[in-house]
This record gives sequence, C-alpha cells and structure tokens, in this order.
Amino acid sequence: MENSEPLGARLRRLEDIEAIRRLKYRYCAACDDGYDADRIAALFLPDAVWDGGPMGRYEGRDAIRAFFVDAGRAVAFALHHVTNPIIDVEGDVASASWMLWEPIVYTIDDTAYWMAATYHDRCRRVGGEWLFESVRVELQMLSPYEEGFARHRVRPPSG
Repeated sequence: MENSEPLGARLRRLEDIEAIRRLKYRYCAACDDGYDADRIAALFLPDAVWDGGPMGRYEGRDAIRAFFVDAGRAVAFALHHVTNPIIDVEGDVASASWMLWEPIVYTIDDTAYWMAATYHDRCRRVGGEWLFESVRVELQMLSPYEEGFARHRVRPPSG
C-alpha cells in the first residue's frame, strides 16, 4: 500500500517521534542520576500529571518535582530500561507507551528489587518543544531480587 501523505509531513512525524524518544530517554537518565528532580520537572508541562499508581499521583510541575526529590532520598540505585515504544503523533499532541525493566535498590531496607511496568505517556509540543502532559506508570512487578519474581510478583519495599 502506498502512503499518499506528503514526504514533508512524513518526515515531520519521524522527527517528532525521535524527539519524543529523546524526551523519554532524558527522563530515564535524570531518574538514574539520583532522581534529579529539577531535570525531571523541566520535562513536564506546568499542569502535567505523574501517576505512579501505588507510588502516588502528583498534579502540576511543582508537585512532580517534590515527589522526585523524595524519590531521590528513597532510592539508592535505579537503572531504567525502556523498550518497545509505540508512539502516535497527531499534530502537536502524542501518545506513547513503553515497557520498563528496572533494577532498583531502596534505601529503607537496602534491598534490591526487580521492577517491571508499562509507561503510558501523553506529550504536547509547546513552543517547538515536546513535553510530558501526563505520565502514568502501570506497575506489573516489584519483586525482591533474592526471592525472585516467581514467588513475589508485587511486594512493596518494607519500611
């Protein structure tokens, strides 16, 4: 099937998809750098929402920033691996989903965990820059490393 969309529009969509990938990668890098709250918050619109399900829901850039300040204290180590992106762009808005695989160590019990989740993102282009309008984390697994996810698929850190 031939794509009748003009080449310029197709190129723009590819550039937008790449910009959204880079937005997510910058988010993950800031999380893995001690949950750098200022860098993370700068990736969100002022009225954005970050919804972590059991990790809480935060509305507005300031609330999101405050959450990540606390996350930086609660997490000794994290390494976000995001894969399998599905990104749909419609003009200046986009939706994206990603699979997350994350080894993580919490400071409260100094225990390593495996985390798996799906990110559901909404992005908006403002002033030529893509930013998060919302990020929703659908937690699928948080399992102690030593016990393994076969025995404990979801268990919050003790504390």
